[in-house]
This record gives sequence, C-alpha cells and structure tokens, in this order.
Amino acid sequence: MKSNLLTRWIGLVTLACVAVISGHAQVGTRVKDIAVISGARPNQLTGLGLVVGLAGEGDKNPAYTLQMMANMLQRHGVTLPATSLASKNVAVVMVTAEIPAFVKNGAKLDVIVSSIGDAKTLENGTLLQTTLFGADNLEYAVAQGSISVNSFVAGNAGGGGATIQKNHPTVAKMIGGAIVEREIPAEIVSEGSIEILLREPDFTSSSRLAAAINGRFPSTAQAIDSTTVRVKVPEAALAMPVDFVARLEAIELVPDQPARIVINERTGTIVATSHTRISACAVSHGNLTISVASTLDVSQPPAFSQGGTTAVTPRTDVQANEQKAALIPIPELPTVEKVASALNSLGVTPRDMMSIFQAMKEAGALHAELMMR
Repeated sequence: MKSNLLTRWIGLVTLACVAVISGHAQVGTRVKDIAVISGARPNQLTGLGLVVGLAGEGDKNPAYTLQMMANMLQRHGVTLPATSLASKNVAVVMVTAEIPAFVKNGAKLDVIVSSIGDAKTLENGTLLQTTLFGADNLEYAVAQGSISVNSFVAGNAGGGGATIQKNHPTVAKMIGGAIVEREIPAEIVSEGSIEILLREPDFTSSSRLAAAINGRFPSTAQAIDSTTVRVKVPEAALAMPVDFVARLEAIELVPDQPARIVINERTGTIVATSHTRISACAVSHGNLTISVASTLDVSQPPAFSQGGTTAVTPRTDVQANEQKAALIPIPELPTVEKVASALNSLGVTPRDMMSIFQAMKEAGALHAELMMR
C-alpha cells in the first residue's frame, strides 16, 4: 500500500515538473497566424442607400433624402418633384462591407448599415437594393433586405420624460445581406515566387520566418525587409500552388516580441511584454489630497435688538492631507513579472502606475517602447 502511494506521489510530482517546464517553454506559432500571403487580401466596399418602413422615425426631410427618394421613384416610373415628398418613414444610410479574396459570384457578404441623417432608429426597416462599389468605382455587390438592429430606445425624452437606450439604434448589421456580382481578381504567385507579409513588421521575426521555411523547403526563402519574406515556389507546385501555400502556413516559428508597454488612460489598462527591462532606480510615491468645503452660516441679531438684520455668511474650510511617501530603491529587474511585483508592493493604483512608467521612461530607466492610448 505504501509502495503504491509512493509511486503515485512520484508520478504526480513528475507531471507537475513537466507542466512547469512546458509552461515556460516557448511555443511555436503558425505562419498563418502572424502573416498573410501577398495578393490574398480583402477589399472594402461602400454604397449609399435608403431604408424604408421606419414608422415616423426616419430623416426629417433633408434635401438629399428627398432627392434620393425622387430618384428611386423615377426609376420605377413615377416622376415627382423632390419638394413634394416627405421622408419621415425613410432614412439615408451608408452601407459598408468587406469582400475577401477569391470570393466568387453569388457568394453572400455581411454588411453594416449606418444612418447618415437625423433618423432616430433603423429598427424594423428594410434596405432597398443598394449597389456596393470598390475603390476603383466598379460595382462588386448589391445589398437588400430586412435590417436587424440589436438595440432599442424607450421613453419620451421630447416630452420631458426619461429615455432608456441600449446600444446604437442607428447602426444595424445584415448577415449575408449582400450578394457578390463581380469577382475581384487576385494573384498570389508572381514570377514564380510567393511573398509572405508579417502583420507585425520586425526584422528578427522576418529572419526567423525565412529560416523556418528554409528548414522545411531548403534554399527557397529570403527575407527582403522587416515585413516581406519571398519564397520561391518549386516547379512541381507552380501549376497548383494552393497545396504549397497550405504547407507554408502550417510551419511554426517563435516570432520576436519587442519590449513594449501599452497604456490606456481611459480604462486604466496596462499591458507589458515579457522583454520589458528596468534599470536600477528609485521611486517616490505619494498622494496629496486637498478638500475644499463651502457652507453657509446664518448670522442673527440678539433677541429684542433694534436695527439688526439677519445675514447669510459663507464659510470655507480647507484641509490638505498628504500620505507619507518614501524613496524606494528598485534594483535592476530582468522580467516583467518582477517589475509588476515591485510596483504592486508600493500599493499603487493602475493610474499611478502609468505615471511611474512615464517618469521611468523620462529618466532613462525603462527600456521599452511606451505607447499611450
């Protein structure tokens, strides 16, 4: 019995050690997760359209809405002057979409519909057929259909009452709301080579990517710059390069990570990479709080006095409290974990930590790129 327990205990310890070692080991990342193939890029489409059926919540008769309504009616054989129309049930919207590479005619795209006028909501509206254009002003898709607005507005703010609103009722999304009418030509093989573009440009990562590809396909990859790695396609794969691209995307490597600290002042979020280093320095941290309170006192004359009047006199109290602060030395810290532990030991808040990081950067003690959002 003791032998079995000892064996199980040794096994658990061994598994724990393996888990710890594995957790600290660098795990490779697939090429497809950090890079894209040149030529296989999406394109943006835009179009101007009309949403109808808004039950009095549409645009308040702007000239462009009335003119678009008149143009739409004229296409259907009804000719009326724009000034004779009313647009309370209609809203002018901008329709946007993104068309991936190699999408064929008849495929469906998701679109976003956004009001550009003063309509209150697009809820329960219907988008009329809208042509979507590319940057070259060519037609690539058409959108039409019912609009799904994941929001609501309740109440009567105009009458002086309260209003409750969730999300944005003037922006809607249509799943599969557009149909592709023209395929965008795309070419991934140029002069017998494929170019792989890193999403995060970095010379070290580019060199590692070329080395990883050469390890799988010898003497085929060359790092051109911090973004581009050019790969020569084997002659046997020139006719059908898709399989070769799939094998390239499955190659794993460890991309380099720059020392960087990103600070979002609005949310108090701080993100630091593992390569962040701080040289030996000293940090003094303390808060000064000043409170100013203004009150009104009433001064009254004594009872039965003659000629006295009651007066209101303001009184202001000012208090200043400063927390005790000490100059705390911080030794040279090799990892971001120790940096965070040292700053947390000071009891600072995230916003105070931002100020400390900025002061360290100005003092030259912080060896990382500091990015403010």
